[in-house]
Amino acid sequence: MKPTRFETAIALIDKKNSEDINTYQVSGIDYPKELLYSQRMTRKLLQFKPDASKALQIAARAQHICRWKIARNEYPMDRVGYLKWRETLKRMHADLTVEILGQVGFDSQFSDRVSLLINKKLIKKNEESQILEDTICLVFLDYYFEEFAAKHDDDKVIDILKKTWVKMSENGHAAALKLPFSDKSLALVKKAIS
Repeated sequence: MKPTRFETAIALIDKKNSEDINTYQVSGIDYPKELLYSQRMTRKLLQFKPDASKALQIAARAQHICRWKIARNEYPMDRVGYLKWRETLKRMHADLTVEILGQVGFDSQFSDRVSLLINKKLIKKNEESQILEDTICLVFLDYYFEEFAAKHDDDKVIDILKKTWVKMSENGHAAALKLPFSDKSLALVKKAIS
């Protein structure tokens, strides 16, 4: 049976992300970092919103497509430089994804919807944009937070948690509080949201 356009798009996104030169180790196995991240995004999205649209699923999968190609140190190492880097990345992620969607035969209306989501437009105003933002925050909290917290002092961790919490919806908050945090992490989360 021939794969659907959706399946082909996901496979092409994975193919690009499997080229990541950076690896992330889980249970002694090295994975291309952005491939692992994108698969975690899909898993978390479908746990959080099992009936997510195809556009939202593609946006989640392509959230960091080829992220390693634009290094953080290509921009000034301050807040302004960081924001510029993030904006440039979002545009690249959206453009690469739209290119893939065109290749497999999706129309421009569908591609524009995916691009809007990847560019994180209308968070808090558009339901799908908010679901994607919640998913990003949940992936960070579930898979990357403990490691992040171990490298930084509690004040910085609490500050990041506060910023993360503000981006999330009520549903996102409820899902976050069900994550399997360590006692120390849970204490930090509770301090940040109190």
